[in-house]
Amino acid sequence: MPSLSQLRPAIRSAGRTRRNRRAAATNTPATRLRVPLSSYVVDCAVYVDGERLPGRWTHEEAIAEVRERGDGFAWIGLHEPDEAQISGVAETYGLHQLAVEDAVHAHNRPKLERYDDTLFMVLKTVRYVGHADPTTANEIVETGEVMAFVGRDFVVTVRHGRHTGLREVRRRLEDDPEQLQLGPAAVLHAIADHVVDSYIEVVRQIEGDLDAVEAEVFSPRSTMNPEQIYVMKREILDLRRCVMPLVGPMRKLSEGYSSLVPHEVRSYFRDVDDHLGGVAEQVAGFNELLTTLVDAVLAKISMRQNNDMRKITAYAGLISVPTMIAGVYGMNFDVMPELHWDFGYPMVLLLIATICGLLYRNFRRNGWL
Repeated sequence: MPSLSQLRPAIRSAGRTRRNRRAAATNTPATRLRVPLSSYVVDCAVYVDGERLPGRWTHEEAIAEVRERGDGFAWIGLHEPDEAQISGVAETYGLHQLAVEDAVHAHNRPKLERYDDTLFMVLKTVRYVGHADPTTANEIVETGEVMAFVGRDFVVTVRHGRHTGLREVRRRLEDDPEQLQLGPAAVLHAIADHVVDSYIEVVRQIEGDLDAVEAEVFSPRSTMNPEQIYVMKREILDLRRCVMPLVGPMRKLSEGYSSLVPHEVRSYFRDVDDHLGGVAEQVAGFNELLTTLVDAVLAKISMRQNNDMRKITAYAGLISVPTMIAGVYGMNFDVMPELHWDFGYPMVLLLIATICGLLYRNFRRNGWL
């Protein structure tokens, strides 16, 4: 029989083998289902001389066709792709890694960045959430994002959110070949114009809500709660975070920030910038109005509390008169004025009624009751 010293190397070897197997099992990555890129592609097209070429294209075929012709551009639209899926598009179109990370993870503020020969723009989209009564609604606007990569011969759009569709934008551009002939910058303008138009519509609907809230606040029997106005103010701040940061990037595009935006397209961006400036002013006005309404509601609550305190004080004064007189005659002393007079009791009642009547008239005259 082998000794313990002879068995130790074999025991150590077996232990190492078991530990290595456990480590291998622990470090083995979980099997991940690979979703094809086509699941994220909303549309992919090639445009030459303002016309869409027939057929279905992959992102590789589209850019290859454009570069083989030396004319036109490719436009591929993606909806909420993950990092693995967009990597193929990024490699084919030469997109910068930092911009790709922003496009995948979303939750960015509106911005415009230039990476070599590519522009990357982030726009926040908004949608008005319908409700029966603005004074009880918990949500007024829903936000999403649209990112656009613009090169000399391609446009890649990445959308996040359920209401961020660009199908109508693509259809309008395809119905206007003259506009499409201006190239990828025309697509970027159409997207920006679509987003700003949605701002205008949302602002118009919110304006109606604010008018209803303002009427409710200043109505004589208003029971408006300041918490509801704070909810609206929070929603307006969400809208403001979508609108205000976009003013700077839009102005850059209208002033020749990049050679990718030709002179013919800059005038269109100036028009969008003008509309955006109007929206920004309205949103700032909404924020100030809500602040004023909050102050008004708090002032009305304070006035209501003051009125209640005055009423309580007045009634306390009325009650104190009979309490004081009854307290005096309840001390049970033998020698007290009018104690044995036959008319003492009715005279005391008459005195109480007279004093209380005078106090009540004075309180009513001063608005306390």
